[in-house]
Amino acid sequence: MLEAALLSYVGVMSITPGPNNLMLATSGVNYGFRRTLPHMLGISLGCSAQVFITASLLAWALQWIQVARLPLAVAGCIYLLWLSWKIARSAAPQGGEGGKPMSFLAAALFQWVNPKAWVMVLNASILFMPAAAETRLSAALLLALVFAVVNLPCISLWAWMGERLRHLLSAAPALLLFNLLMGLLMGGTALCLLLDEIRHAWPGLL
Repeated sequence: MLEAALLSYVGVMSITPGPNNLMLATSGVNYGFRRTLPHMLGISLGCSAQVFITASLLAWALQWIQVARLPLAVAGCIYLLWLSWKIARSAAPQGGEGGKPMSFLAAALFQWVNPKAWVMVLNASILFMPAAAETRLSAALLLALVFAVVNLPCISLWAWMGERLRHLLSAAPALLLFNLLMGLLMGGTALCLLLDEIRHAWPGLL
């Protein structure tokens, strides 16, 4: 279970750009690393809970996800577009302490409508869960633990890099430009994810 392929898979999927990491970088710039900690923990533990539930109920979950995948993806992408709009229009927090970063619970719940999180969780459940039903629960627990341990340091890098940029973006125009850029990147990511899901649901449409 704890093989190099699993660790590599979770690490690569966690550290590459996506909705979570773009939001963490933006939060790091606007609120600093410490105030972004609940957001990071919410992502990591929320994703771990997601993979545990999905892996434990793999057969039922896969059947259900095929029905619910597109509605969940659409809901997630609409939410991402709304977040993109808010990020692009956000101003500098007064005194560096104003505003409110995403909470632990909001970040954990967001994983259930995050298309990239679903891809990561479903692939890991299919590829790394044992066939034997009697070992499935313990294997799911171990898989969730691996996700938590590997995911958190990877996503923390994005919040840390965001905080390192704070002094470069201390001037209001620079911060507004950064937030606009991140909002555009987030919106582009949401649209790309939505197009991928539409292609998956209707292969001949696009």
